[in-house]
Amino acid sequence: MIQLTATPLSALDDEPMHIRFTGLTPFQIVFLQASLEDERRNMFHSYVYYKANEVGEVNLKQAASLGGDYVGVQPMGLFWSLKSEKVGIKLFKRDVMNSPFQVQLKLCDPAVLLTHIVSIPPIVCLTLERWYVAPCVTRTQGKEGHIRGVLFIPPGEGHFPGVIDLFGILSGLMESWASLLASRGSAALALAYCNYEDLPPKLEKLDLEYFEEAVNFLLRHPKILGPGIGIVSISRGEEIGLSMAIHLKQVTATVLINGPNFIIDVPHVYHDQISQTLGFSPQYSAISNLVFIKLQNIFEENKNNANKAAFLPIEKAQGHFLSIVGEEDKNVNSKAHAQQATERLKRHGKKNWTLQSYPGAGHLIEPPHSPLCCGSMSPVFTLHWRGEVIPHGATQEHSWKEIQKFLRKHLIPVVTSRF
Repeated sequence: MIQLTATPLSALDDEPMHIRFTGLTPFQIVFLQASLEDERRNMFHSYVYYKANEVGEVNLKQAASLGGDYVGVQPMGLFWSLKSEKVGIKLFKRDVMNSPFQVQLKLCDPAVLLTHIVSIPPIVCLTLERWYVAPCVTRTQGKEGHIRGVLFIPPGEGHFPGVIDLFGILSGLMESWASLLASRGSAALALAYCNYEDLPPKLEKLDLEYFEEAVNFLLRHPKILGPGIGIVSISRGEEIGLSMAIHLKQVTATVLINGPNFIIDVPHVYHDQISQTLGFSPQYSAISNLVFIKLQNIFEENKNNANKAAFLPIEKAQGHFLSIVGEEDKNVNSKAHAQQATERLKRHGKKNWTLQSYPGAGHLIEPPHSPLCCGSMSPVFTLHWRGEVIPHGATQEHSWKEIQKFLRKHLIPVVTSRF
């Protein structure tokens, strides 16, 4: 009897699952499909072929895929290779508390054409649950004064390191990073800064006093460890996270993922200081063969000729940095920006940084097992994020562990014995 099993059947989205099937004919070729429907009824699929061993078993921890969406030994490849049926759709979990994503695995006859897979009954199937929050993590609205966001607190007594999550500008508020960070022991505030509730639909200026208010809100919370807080920032959020680290001494650990080391297009304001923008050259954008727009080079001319005041003075920050770079990023020239920032730190004798650069990874480096999104729609056009499926998946697994280690190291005090 053919059996398809997964251990565990229900898990956090950043946790691996052990998938295997037994009862096959020795050396039988099988076709495995994963399917997921998101909260807006968009369908995502991945497909792969395997060959059973001499006892009729396929163990995804050990077996190499013969073909499909990836090849080789990739135990979680079915998850990070999921692709939308529609071009430009990113998998995005909105309700992190009340429901998981359900992933259906189907073992099928390899003779069935992909075009007929929906209409042919599978040999065996199994439904898995991928949650974005651990049991007993609490979620409350972070709505005090001017700030707007959602705060996740881990279960248990005691104090937890405080982290602010800053995603890119297009999402309004994305909770999945913060909920997973809380599931791993950090009290995490998913902070919106435009396009959410009564915040402006787009940025006209970036007022750092708003973010300072969020830092103080977090530090006042009775469950927060203090005295410093961490920032996890990606894309446009990195520009803000870097500016916060420079101006706010309470920020002691900042994760920077694929963003600029300068002010893009709206000025930063902090008390009486106004930091000007670099400006960009749209003529250096490009269109991919999938009609995705590449923006990685639109700042290069101005970087060489512009007022150097637009570059953020990273050397003034008192805290520590972890810079994560996807070398195949087509939205931001993140590798060059990170190298420029670290060279600036070196010139000032600073050693408060770590650079992790990943060949083959694209722009949207997310928690482990998140599907690669090569491009997604903005209100105007489809942005090209790029990335190669296997190295991007490996990057997400490695970088997530590095983020956890970095936050623990710089936010949890080391208690030394007096004896």
